[in-house]
Amino acid sequence: MQIRLFRKTRWQLATWYAVVMALILSLCGFVVYEVIIDAYVVSINRELESVAGTLHDVIEPNLKQPGITELVFQQVLPNICLAESSCPTQKILSHSQSTHNEHGIFSPVYKDKQYYIRFVDGSGRLIAVAGFQANELPPTVETQVWQTVKDLQGNRYSQKSLLLHTQDNQDWGYIQVGRNLNDLDNRLAALKLILAVGLPITVLLVGGSSWWLAGLAMRPIDSSYKQMQQFTSDASHELRTPLAAINATVETLFDMDYLPEEARDVLASIQRQNHRLAELVQDMLLLSRLEQQTLATQQVHCCLNILINDLIEEFSALAAAASLQLTSLVLCQELLYVMGDEDQLLRVLSNLIANAIQYTPAGGYVTVILKRSNGNAVIEVQDTGIGIASHEQKRIFDRFYRVNSDRSRRTGGSGLGLAIAQAIVQAHGGSIQVQSQIGKGSTFIVHLPLTDEASDRVVLRDLDLG
Repeated sequence: MQIRLFRKTRWQLATWYAVVMALILSLCGFVVYEVIIDAYVVSINRELESVAGTLHDVIEPNLKQPGITELVFQQVLPNICLAESSCPTQKILSHSQSTHNEHGIFSPVYKDKQYYIRFVDGSGRLIAVAGFQANELPPTVETQVWQTVKDLQGNRYSQKSLLLHTQDNQDWGYIQVGRNLNDLDNRLAALKLILAVGLPITVLLVGGSSWWLAGLAMRPIDSSYKQMQQFTSDASHELRTPLAAINATVETLFDMDYLPEEARDVLASIQRQNHRLAELVQDMLLLSRLEQQTLATQQVHCCLNILINDLIEEFSALAAAASLQLTSLVLCQELLYVMGDEDQLLRVLSNLIANAIQYTPAGGYVTVILKRSNGNAVIEVQDTGIGIASHEQKRIFDRFYRVNSDRSRRTGGSGLGLAIAQAIVQAHGGSIQVQSQIGKGSTFIVHLPLTDEASDRVVLRDLDLG
């Protein structure tokens, strides 16, 4: 049980560490991605703004009529093509194709990059284009200052638009300078691929490291717990001899002929307390051995129908003395067998039935139900007792924990009964849980795996199981 507990805790620590690191790395990756995008966009926009501003300042003073090109267009842009003209097919103007002009605008701009320059009137009608074939961009272009447009092939362009005025301050139209974003898209696609592949691999590496670190962190705890278990086992084992000696001494003193009555009362009290201490030591030793998986057990096929029938007969007198009705209910038409230690299983069921009788007021009911569910035997011990608060149910199986803080002899016991019951059930590959409401009673539910032996499936005929 404790091995599973430590492994579960280790998994939880490793998972939390990996999740937190994954979130941090994802956030960092997103920030890096956004920073890179922003840096590229700022660089591209700065270039476009520089080119568009220079052309605007050179061309605008020479404009006379709206929508009419002037000689300055050919001087500044020797390769310009008017929309109504038949221009030779040309894609993007490169440095090797451009003609250096007196203004020297394009030599630093077109080198190893892809640009176009368009002139449109106020309605968006294309007037002239340089560097990019006129019919490859949408014929109607909005005149926003900054745009991202696509050509017929789906290539994206970042575009800067500036309004041009004539010499008499009339609106001439717009100059639009655009740059191909293919290199940006390719870089971002590569970055996305790196993040998409690298992040999961990094998380896996972090997960493995966190598993190792969690084990390293829990090693002292595991070592301390094992030492505590060993001490409990050793102490319980060593205490049995002096307790047995005390009990033998008390019994010898009881055999004396002239023992005063007061002395007999004192010896009787010593004997009772010695017996309680011996039971506590025995319970602690059993629980320690169950947790360390060092308890020698005899694994046999145990018929749960017969075990429950025997326990009902055994506790009938105790239930009758408490004015309770103790019954059993078998909800299956076959004998249910489990592989396990019969004495240990009897101890589990005895503890649950005894607790149900103890905490159920007179006139109440205690019912033991046996049924089959999904390859498991299910045993339910129901009572109409005082019930258990919901916040108490989470700790009901902790060692030495009592729902009632009262440690009187009436409610007595060591507080190890349910802890031992849980350890036994888990050692048999099963589980135990509780359902309860205050004032309405409790139901303890035990699941045990059934054996797969075909010979164990015997139809009930003459066996009376209450």
